Amino acid sequence: MISIFKTKSIESIIEGAKKNSLKRTLGAFDLVLLGIGCTIGTGIFVLTGINAAKYAGPAISISYLLAGIVCVFAALAYTEFAAMVPVAGSAYTYSYVVMGELVAWIVAWCLILEYTVCASTVASGWSGYFVGILNAGGVHIPDYLTKAPADGGLINLPATCISLCVGLSLTCGTKESVIVNRILVAVKLCTIFVFLLVAVPHVKMINYAEFIPFGWDGVVLGAATIFFAYIGFDSVAAAAEETKNPNRDLPIGIIGSLLICTLLYVLVSLALTGITHYSELNNPEPMAYALRQNGSNIGSALVGTGALVGMVTAMLVMMYGQSRLFFVMSRDGLIPSIFSKIHKKLNTPYVSCLLVTIAVASVSGFVPINTMARLTSLGTLFAFTVVAIGVIILRIKKPEIHRPFKCPAVFVTAPIAIISCSYLVYTLFLEVGKMFFIWLALGLLVYFFYSRKKSPLYSE
Repeated sequence: MISIFKTKSIESIIEGAKKNSLKRTLGAFDLVLLGIGCTIGTGIFVLTGINAAKYAGPAISISYLLAGIVCVFAALAYTEFAAMVPVAGSAYTYSYVVMGELVAWIVAWCLILEYTVCASTVASGWSGYFVGILNAGGVHIPDYLTKAPADGGLINLPATCISLCVGLSLTCGTKESVIVNRILVAVKLCTIFVFLLVAVPHVKMINYAEFIPFGWDGVVLGAATIFFAYIGFDSVAAAAEETKNPNRDLPIGIIGSLLICTLLYVLVSLALTGITHYSELNNPEPMAYALRQNGSNIGSALVGTGALVGMVTAMLVMMYGQSRLFFVMSRDGLIPSIFSKIHKKLNTPYVSCLLVTIAVASVSGFVPINTMARLTSLGTLFAFTVVAIGVIILRIKKPEIHRPFKCPAVFVTAPIAIISCSYLVYTLFLEVGKMFFIWLALGLLVYFFYSRKKSPLYSE
């Protein structure tokens, strides 16, 4: 049993990565765009309206700000690890260094939930906008082909199809995916600016009269539910092994993308709840709907089209992060070696990419969007908490290790991240705790009956 708590040294992880490594093609600008591409998706185009209507009202802007502040503290801890251990795997790899294999596996299991379910959530949000645009053009897809079984349908077919397209694109190569991401992020940002330019003149102060209609509990639940919308920096950390200069570029990518996205979330949520009463925003295309309600059909069409394009980038980066997690877990021996096999021509872990594609397509087609969002946030918060704890432990146990980036005031910053993330975890446990424990129990079964026996540490 001692083997499950064995740790790996930073040197051994870096040395092991050199034997089967991914090509370094990403710079700081690419990492910032990866972070924005992942972060700005369903969280802004769909869940802003849904969570305003159900949990926080116009105070959804406070929810986003609260979640953003929590993320800043967690991101500083992430950045210290990412610069110190510049290999794929993000929180999974960091946990392996500090807390041992079992904790690393649990974190990885949560990250699988985070990446896969988050990409599926974005796919469901994409489907809502796609169906809305088709309906506006007089084309109607039967409801049973646009809703999950729990919502009264058979399958969310548009969500499944877009998942397959994005996954196959990712399989074709990292460099090609980054070029696509640059273009789509530019379109996404333009869409947000168009929305703000059209919406701000129509803001009615009366819509802010009930600013916190559900009380502070609603604001906190809103923050916990949309927390997954900020996990872009985790995907940036997952790209460490493909970064040209990780010591310099990773801190820029993680912190830069987080600050930009927090500002955009707050501005959009204020504008959205200012032009339309929050009670009307519980629909799959709230931004486009709000503009139509204010007489701007052209603006609505532009935002709807831009949202379709923009959410694709979020899916792309989420599925990228998941495939790299499988890659490094396979390289560590915890899952079959075929998942770390790199295609000779494409230079991608193509088996991992295909597995992620199938998983995301299946979940997005058959699971309701609200359930997915909460589970994703819960898995994300758990991983962030472990990373913050790990930074403190490593500072105490090995203060001499070279740290290209140091988390400022670590014994203040990290505890704040731990406490705030734990508080949001508790809030979500009340909603989806049973489902999360079922997922965790399944992960432990896989570990003890397969992964532990295959691990190189087990035989040492």
